[in-house]
Amino acid sequence: MTKRYSVDYLSPIGVLEIEGTDQMITSILFSEKKDIENECHPNLPSVLIKCYNELDDYFKGNRKVFTFPYEMKGTDFQKNVWNALTEIPYAETGSYKDISMAIGNEKAVRAVGSANGKNILSIVVPCHRIIGSSGKLTGYAGGLWRKEWLLRHERSHN
Repeated sequence: MTKRYSVDYLSPIGVLEIEGTDQMITSILFSEKKDIENECHPNLPSVLIKCYNELDDYFKGNRKVFTFPYEMKGTDFQKNVWNALTEIPYAETGSYKDISMAIGNEKAVRAVGSANGKNILSIVVPCHRIIGSSGKLTGYAGGLWRKEWLLRHERSHN
């Protein structure tokens, strides 16, 4: 069995729980924790430390692209959607329809929305960059206030 590790990152919009193995990051999720429970320390696998540091750089406005290895666990359809999300440039937005067209399945708008909601690699797989075709903010598992903050943050550092 693969050993799993976790570390908490205190971002300006709440605690992010980072989980991974010796080799890759498996999830980055917003938590409702008020305090750090799992601190970053030198004995963690280097991939978790690298993820932690890159998220810190992102929140400081110094990083637009993430370079640590991560694993997307899901169906082939979900992985296609998530890969398409990573193609949305920093500080830009797209719609569910844009993603459905990018994956070659224009009628799959609702399924794209469902896959988007199952993304467990927050910020790195930037589902916060998806807005409604009307230009309005749409649902975000971390809360619309976080989505709005992330979009404003990226625009201010672009």
